[in-house]
Amino acid sequence: MTTTTRAAQRPLAEAPRRRSSRRRRGEDLAGYAFLTPWLLGFFLLTVGPMLASLYLSFTRYDLFNAPSWVGLENYQRLFADPRFIDSVQVTTLFAVIGVPVKLAASLAVAMLLNMALGAKGFYRSAFYLPSLVGASVSIAIVWRAIFIDGGIVDRIGQGVGLEAGGWVGDPSRTLPMFILLTVWQFGAPMVIFLAGLKQVPAELYEAASVDGAGPVRRFLSITLPMLSPVIFFNLLLETINAFQVFASAFIISNGTGGPANSTLFYTLYLYIRGFGDFQMGYASAMAWLLVLVVGAITLVFFKTSRSWVHYSGETR
Repeated sequence: MTTTTRAAQRPLAEAPRRRSSRRRRGEDLAGYAFLTPWLLGFFLLTVGPMLASLYLSFTRYDLFNAPSWVGLENYQRLFADPRFIDSVQVTTLFAVIGVPVKLAASLAVAMLLNMALGAKGFYRSAFYLPSLVGASVSIAIVWRAIFIDGGIVDRIGQGVGLEAGGWVGDPSRTLPMFILLTVWQFGAPMVIFLAGLKQVPAELYEAASVDGAGPVRRFLSITLPMLSPVIFFNLLLETINAFQVFASAFIISNGTGGPANSTLFYTLYLYIRGFGDFQMGYASAMAWLLVLVVGAITLVFFKTSRSWVHYSGETR
């Protein structure tokens, strides 16, 4: 084949590649066009405000005057603020107690629903229903009405000999009241636990029964290890949610965090500082400290999960 012939055939061979390249570029442009609304929302409504709040956390800003740079002053003031310390203690205690109790209740109910019982669909819907409304204002109002002085819980307590006065105004009872509220809304983790239980092979339980293992032994040796990825997922999500309690605390305490700061959750105090005292720089510092703490907790969870989370088919 002569050089002239090869030179004439080269454009013909490159033509399909050029068409394929143009087609790929067109598909890429179409993909980016469909992603544009999400990208605009992500950068304008998420990344932009986050960067702005990071800048404001190093300033003194009252929403009415231009922010003035103060460096680390806001972060230093945090640890000298008694109400900030109270908010950290309340939120931490709520997360440490409320999350395990909620997960234990959701797992127990999921195991009951996993048994061969009648009307399982009805019970699943009934138990999941409280989670549909979430931590809404209406639920917080109802919860406050139930636990106030003279409410349903107070009258029942008096009937069995407990001291009257309600839970809302008693600093020693407010945290248990919030824990009861979060446990009552166990529907979401319950559904996830139930899905995980459906994936546990029945042959494992049958083999364990043949070997003489009782219910407790089967639960500890089969159910918990097989559910460890689901437990990890629920534990992580519920812990993060526990640090974000706001609506119920705001409604039940009338936005004050009282009595005696017993309902002063972290996000509520952040709101009070930012929109009540107009110390937006201070509130931004609180927000970024919360981001760092939640990120650190998440990192610890993932690092420690290697020792107790077991995935099916995983080789070690």
